[in-house]
Amino acid sequence: MPSTLAFGVRAFDSNILVETACPDAFNALQRYIFPSLPRIDVASASPSISICVERVADRFELSVDDVRVTSTTNIESLALAAIKALDEVVIERLTTLRAVHAGAVLFDRQALLLPGISHAGKSSLVAELLRRGATYLSDEYALIDAEGRVHPYPRPLLLRNGNPVQSPVLPEELNSRFAVNAVPVGWILELAYQPNCTWSAAEVPQGEGVMMLLRNTPHALAESPHMLNLFMRAVSGARCYAGHRADAEQAVDHIFALLGISDKRLSPA
Repeated sequence: MPSTLAFGVRAFDSNILVETACPDAFNALQRYIFPSLPRIDVASASPSISICVERVADRFELSVDDVRVTSTTNIESLALAAIKALDEVVIERLTTLRAVHAGAVLFDRQALLLPGISHAGKSSLVAELLRRGATYLSDEYALIDAEGRVHPYPRPLLLRNGNPVQSPVLPEELNSRFAVNAVPVGWILELAYQPNCTWSAAEVPQGEGVMMLLRNTPHALAESPHMLNLFMRAVSGARCYAGHRADAEQAVDHIFALLGISDKRLSPA
């Protein structure tokens, strides 16, 4: 009987326990489940989220909290399913932080937020910013604390790169790195993706910036009334823009011009 391999991760308000008897699955999940967060002692941790992978014939069977999530023959598909399943349960368990669907990168010790729904092209835009020198906060969630600062949500980017299926990509593969500290918001850009359009972005009042965050949070305001104050603090020092953009490479040129970054080299975090 193969021995069980296990590791634990403390992710915000959750203790995650990962168990499997399959070395390939173990290595993949070690690589892609919140890779920049420290591992915790599984013997002493009381898990709030349990991930289990069983190898059945040629398939990987993934369960989260004893609920079957996927069955696949592909190790990358296994990692992708685990990342997405954790997104849902970790965000649901947040207590003090509140999440916004947003790409988020760091430069000049401030966060640039790119709010937008899933499949809005956030990840491709974040990836291009990382290639050009930004530090990675998230391609899916910006986590905002009581002071209005943004915390890293350090999962891999999920990129299609011209393929119908997403693949997990670590920031170091894009010549970047994970951010480690909470930072204030410097800019909020809500850019709708429109193929072949001409770039357009206009500055909007901070009140509209708050609405951008509210439109893109998975939390219900009625259940988290203090969330409005968090978002108002987040926006208080930010410049806010709304508009539309086409492909990511040209959009980043315009973003740098808009924010006054002329040499396309961003300051370290």
